[in-house]
Amino acid sequence: MLNRYLPIFITLAIISEILGTVGGFGSSVFFVPVANFFLDFQSVLGLTALFHLSSNVTKIALFKKGLDKKLVISLGIPAVLFVSIGALLSKYVDPKILTWFLGFFLISLSLLFLIFTQLKVKSTTKNAIIGGTLSGLSAGLLGTGGAIRGITMAAFKMNKDKFIATSAMIDLGVDFSRTIVYYFNGYMNREVLYLTPFLIVVSILGTWIGKKILNKISQEQFRKFVLFLILSIGIVSIVVNL
Repeated sequence: MLNRYLPIFITLAIISEILGTVGGFGSSVFFVPVANFFLDFQSVLGLTALFHLSSNVTKIALFKKGLDKKLVISLGIPAVLFVSIGALLSKYVDPKILTWFLGFFLISLSLLFLIFTQLKVKSTTKNAIIGGTLSGLSAGLLGTGGAIRGITMAAFKMNKDKFIATSAMIDLGVDFSRTIVYYFNGYMNREVLYLTPFLIVVSILGTWIGKKILNKISQEQFRKFVLFLILSIGIVSIVVNL
């Protein structure tokens, strides 16, 4: 099925990378449910980890105006630890249940921040650790944890370049850890690994376009659009698996 619709898949992957860069959530929040239309959930997890490794290296290179080293440690270390736990648990849960859970997760998260527009997380080390733990666990189990990490990091009021570079550095550690676990779980399906070179190009192109867009528009306005898109993807993810 994927070979037949490869141009559509690549196009949607580029859009996912652009939206993930501009929205600050990371591309996986879009890429995982989109890829799930074409592949089984476990193959999606493995492919997403590889895609994200390239994506985050590109973001660090393009948004290299400094990192928040304290936040990399306080949020990044628990994220790296718990992504491995989530990745291990994913082997023992029915992929269809994980897909439904992903849909409900995306719907709940988007509605929460669309309805409670003033909802914010306090910029404390404790909250950074909690956010890192939850985002890591979600990334390992569901393939995406960028939304939780982005919400946590927003409390620390960094400029866009620093925000994206710091998030990418944390995500790099998260993706490296879960890639190892997914490999031993058997998620690196040889039948889809041929997509890796395409996704490397997608990550570079999508991040570059996202950076250009960020320079011209209000991130807050676009974030609302992103939340509506996440809501739609969550609904579609559930409906197609009924």
